[in-house]
Amino acid sequence: MNEKTLYERLGGYDAISAVAENLLPRLQTDEQLGRFWAHRGSDGIAREKQLLIDFLCSVAGGPVYYRGRNMKLCHEGMRISQSDWTIFLGHVNATLDSFAVPSIERAEVTAFIESLKVEIVEI
Repeated sequence: MNEKTLYERLGGYDAISAVAENLLPRLQTDEQLGRFWAHRGSDGIAREKQLLIDFLCSVAGGPVYYRGRNMKLCHEGMRISQSDWTIFLGHVNATLDSFAVPSIERAEVTAFIESLKVEIVEI
């Protein structure tokens, strides 16, 4: 049997891109998390968004190559706390809610994101 990838079940590149387009402004305007984008130029933010899209597409089994650094390296020194992580997950869930992501796919996405916590949270 030829099972569809998570990338396909989520709707492919355009759907994953739309999720990133929804999630990033939530994070950037959050009272606590906004500090991570406070002094970044629009070009850097646009590049970060594209890297996020590429990363998500790639790990979901899509035909996209992620050219960025690993999660530990790109978050090192940012002093991301457990509190930051909890708030981030709230925004992720709100974004998934806004796209009515089905429960099976939502569980896979959430489990994957949770698996990254050890590489991202520092304090």
